[in-house]
Amino acid sequence: MTPRRPRRRGRLLAGAAALAVVLAGGATWTVAAGDSPPEVHRQDRMAEMPADDGEPVAIDTSYFTAGDPGTRRPAVLLGHGFGGSKDDLRAQAETLARDGYAVLTWSARGFGASGGRVGLNDPEREVADVSRLIDWLAEQPEVLLDAEGDPRVGMSGASYGGAIALLAAGHDDRVDAVAPRITYWNLADALFPDGVFKKLWAGIFFTTGEGCANFSPELCAMYERVAVNGAPDEEATALLTARSPAAVADRIDVPALIVQGQHDSLFPLNHADAMATAIEANGAPVAVDWTWSGHDGGISEDHRIEERVTRWFDRYLKDDPAADTGPAFRVTRISGIDTTNGDTLLRGAEAAAYPGLGGDPRKIGLTGSAQDIANPAGGTPPSISAVPGLGSLSGLSTLGMGLALDFPGQFASFDSAPLAETVRVTGSPAIRLHIASDAPEAVLFLKVYDVSPDGSSQSLPAQLVTPVRVTGTDGEGTTAELPLPAIDYPFEAGHRMRLVVSTTDLGYASPPEPATHTVTLADDDAALTVPTAPQAAQLPTPLPWWTWALPVAAAALAALLLLTGRHRPTRRTPAPDPQAPSTGTVPVPAQDPGPHGGPPADPAVPLHITGLTKRYAGSVDRYAVRDLGFSVERGQVLGLLGPNGAGKTTTLRMLMGLITPDAGEIRVFGQRITPGAPVLSRVGAFVEGAGFLPHLSGRANLELYWRATGRPAADAHLDEALEIAGLGDALARAVRTYSQGMRQRLAIAQAMLGLPDLLILDEPTNGLDPPQIREMREVMIRYAAQGRTVIVSSHLLAEVEQTCTHLVVMDRGRLLQAGPVAEIAGTGDTLLATLARPVPDELVERIAGLPGVTAVRRAPTDDEGLLIQLAGTTPADLLPELVRLEVPVAAIAPHRRLEDAFLTLIGGAA
Repeated sequence: MTPRRPRRRGRLLAGAAALAVVLAGGATWTVAAGDSPPEVHRQDRMAEMPADDGEPVAIDTSYFTAGDPGTRRPAVLLGHGFGGSKDDLRAQAETLARDGYAVLTWSARGFGASGGRVGLNDPEREVADVSRLIDWLAEQPEVLLDAEGDPRVGMSGASYGGAIALLAAGHDDRVDAVAPRITYWNLADALFPDGVFKKLWAGIFFTTGEGCANFSPELCAMYERVAVNGAPDEEATALLTARSPAAVADRIDVPALIVQGQHDSLFPLNHADAMATAIEANGAPVAVDWTWSGHDGGISEDHRIEERVTRWFDRYLKDDPAADTGPAFRVTRISGIDTTNGDTLLRGAEAAAYPGLGGDPRKIGLTGSAQDIANPAGGTPPSISAVPGLGSLSGLSTLGMGLALDFPGQFASFDSAPLAETVRVTGSPAIRLHIASDAPEAVLFLKVYDVSPDGSSQSLPAQLVTPVRVTGTDGEGTTAELPLPAIDYPFEAGHRMRLVVSTTDLGYASPPEPATHTVTLADDDAALTVPTAPQAAQLPTPLPWWTWALPVAAAALAALLLLTGRHRPTRRTPAPDPQAPSTGTVPVPAQDPGPHGGPPADPAVPLHITGLTKRYAGSVDRYAVRDLGFSVERGQVLGLLGPNGAGKTTTLRMLMGLITPDAGEIRVFGQRITPGAPVLSRVGAFVEGAGFLPHLSGRANLELYWRATGRPAADAHLDEALEIAGLGDALARAVRTYSQGMRQRLAIAQAMLGLPDLLILDEPTNGLDPPQIREMREVMIRYAAQGRTVIVSSHLLAEVEQTCTHLVVMDRGRLLQAGPVAEIAGTGDTLLATLARPVPDELVERIAGLPGVTAVRRAPTDDEGLLIQLAGTTPADLLPELVRLEVPVAAIAPHRRLEDAFLTLIGGAA
């Protein structure tokens, strides 16, 4: 950790001896911690801040801690994005709390339940609020202190929250590390790049929600003035600059993990570059991470980034030298498309040093004569590049298929020759142009397209464009070196680069007066200077997983079968009965000793689990599954239920021998499960999807899979499995033509090959339509009725209730209840009262006070229904009492549903 600096309170902390805090709701309450202990304790409080327009401002906060309350730990402040609130940060806050941090989230002024008006991170308001929150953290007994009143604290946040983290680090020396994400360095540069008004994004900021009235008066007046003029003035630029991290650039000298999005026309990569340059110049450690997302869309990497933020804080707040903070530079790239499901595959490239936006430059020659382009009157019609809020189309830009449009007569273009080799541009290209005009200045928009070898199509990397304002263009004109958007993009061999200079762009304001500009390449040997980063070159893209996974799996399985068949001299298998019917399974070995040296396990029991425990990787006290135990008998259809994160899939993967438990054991037909255990040949499974060779037919895929097991073809029972799949003529088609539902049915048929004695299905009805779901239900019931056993994990509670005979309900890795469906669903002592209209909480409380009524709650799926639990009274006696209370009852009936029982079981801790 960098040495602590002398604390510089300044005017922000003057007179702020303590933070006045008012408890909201009058209590501190506890939230269960996701999947596993320890529990996360959350306190919701309203913090009273100094006056805004004459009235004190209440700031809504939440404070999260976990583990031993007597242990001091570093603190983390998490800021939310623009338009959001503290509620957006709850999951990340709980995760950080479990990782040993005291976490404080808050809704900034003008957002969520907080009062005041939006000041765009005004140092006098929002930044001062953060300093007072740090004051409060210094008073908490759980928080580690570097000195009296000085807590060890880091800050992170995305967009608006990322900027407040940087600003707080510049204004308050008690901030020890920051991790800003997809945010701005200078808000004036973001909304007025090179003096050009970014009207579309600015309009989204100032006119959505409650509109301009929700901003402080000086900001509202500034926006309206710039929007009317179509260009910023000096006062507007100065106002936004003063509220930007750039204003305190020389004072941000703490370790900074800078995360920026490649698909971001609001805060492009040059903002992250400015952050890194300034903070590194101040002597602080810096790492830069370019993700495959941003304000314009892309593919989220939130999980990876949040894990990296935690490791960054582990290193610089916990002083853990072993914490892996990652490389100095990382960039996410597309490595291909998963042909089995259409997902985009991402990979990272890393470098030991941040290359900046200039990188290792190379020249790409351009050709083209001088071209006249017109700025249309009123700036319309405009060209199109990035369009904020375009929705699903923004996802196409991540694949180079976004919408881009330039109007003839309004743009000049200059092409390269076909590239002899692939050129990956990493950074901001530049070009020298000569601009002459009949106007004293020109507003131009520069972008570089990727043109296909035959010239029939072009794509715009990340849909990005750079606006420039060039002055001195009248008369003979002027020559200038102009930047292009910062990108990380491979221009493939045989493709061409096309520089386009346009007079308009939909996202920006163009001068309203018509003008004509002449654009010329400035030099005889004109070239586009493109930066590269060979030190961050991506490793060769591996072949699609399915080209090696099946052969490897086949070889591994064959080896296991050979080994387990040869090395059992003292454990002989009885000869099979030649009169016994073939079941497609291997004979059952002799009994193993029971658990913990007890009596032998029963080979007739399909599944017996005792004390099963699995910790999360790298954790000593966080559990995916903990002390789980239950049994399943022949003929049962067992439903494995639980909310997301309950540990269901982890349990199934241990059952399949894919991962090894940390404690406890699993016995299948008396045999202990280990990777490659012979008894697994009696188990069929569909867990987390199945991979198929996309160029082969459905039938060929199943035949290939069965051959890989090394078992006789006659044991596959292929025809029965194909009948279950119900794919008809599609079995002869290539799997790459299948829909998601068709692939799902084929995967289930694969799990049923060999008619295994124990069949495990994880979410088997995903992608199936209602008739197919009903057919799958009947298949599972028939399959178990033949003396086999089915375990199914599903979120469709209605289907589970109709299909399963028994249930196991899990939450946070532990067993809540196990038994027959009817026993868990209840005995029918609950009534559903359907109401003609909603009733107030006061009336619900009066119903709960009636004799013979033990509980009343609103129906979770019906706003106008009440669930009334009875004890000692009857529906006939209850109905007159409801009428007496003037409850608008439309119908009343017994309520016995698995969904209600399930929610009751998990509701106490969720």
